[in-house]
Amino acid sequence: MAAEMDLTPKSAAAAFEGDGGGYNIWSFPALGEANVGAGKLVLKPSGFALPHSADSAKLGYVLQAKERRRDSDTTRSSLMVVQQWRLIQRPYYCFLGRTTKAYTPGLFTYFFIAGTQSMLRGFSTDFISKSFNITKDEADEVTKNQTGVLLVKLEQGKTMPKPNALVTHKLVHQLTISATLTEKEFPFLNQAGLSANLIKLEPYAISSPIYTTDSSVQVIYVVGGGGRVQIAGLNGQSALDAEVTAGHLIVVPRFFMVAKLAGEKRNGVFLCHYKFPGCPGRLNWQDISIEGIIT
Repeated sequence: MAAEMDLTPKSAAAAFEGDGGGYNIWSFPALGEANVGAGKLVLKPSGFALPHSADSAKLGYVLQAKERRRDSDTTRSSLMVVQQWRLIQRPYYCFLGRTTKAYTPGLFTYFFIAGTQSMLRGFSTDFISKSFNITKDEADEVTKNQTGVLLVKLEQGKTMPKPNALVTHKLVHQLTISATLTEKEFPFLNQAGLSANLIKLEPYAISSPIYTTDSSVQVIYVVGGGGRVQIAGLNGQSALDAEVTAGHLIVVPRFFMVAKLAGEKRNGVFLCHYKFPGCPGRLNWQDISIEGIIT
């Protein structure tokens, strides 16, 4: 049952580390049970993430620095986005999303076009050459020339193509303080079945108890600072009362209530909400009023 889930804040663990950067993941039972996932990408100078698609719809939040991104292809039916990343300064990205149709619930699985884990490497040179009408030498170059895995370091002088303004407008949105992002402002969210919030709290400020009325699961990533989070579960039971710091991830199950209290440093949290089937559209919030309870 949801009330028995371990909801304690968790830090990410390294899944890959290389010259181009690293990728960290969160993997614990609450994520799989709630069908949500999370990951964090860190690019080193000249780091580049090889073109890939994923099995899950997700949102990426830029945590630090600047970057250039190119979305080269979108498969609408499966909500997969092939992405290329190039570093200008050292950026961090947090990815939160749904894993309802994922290969492994609670985890994002990536499928690469190039590199040692490329899907094309699973086919023989003969099949590749005939499929794309190229020579066998060209087929070997396509499948074996890139020896990197996930993240590579580019040579000096390599640049990214200028981004397509139309695609950028559809897939990138600027969040401001205490912003709730829905498909009205960002239509792509309706396809992905997600909504997002960015909340920044001043020292010792509190975000009062809130729950969602549309069966949404909340995934909370602590962007910076620290503080305290309390979650109330079924039958008025305390499901969590814990200190949190930057980098912690918290899952709030359906119909549970959550309140956030900032510590002595300014606190920022990025929330992703996964809408269950039958609940498309705007995220419905309910803020608890003490006056309403008393009267």
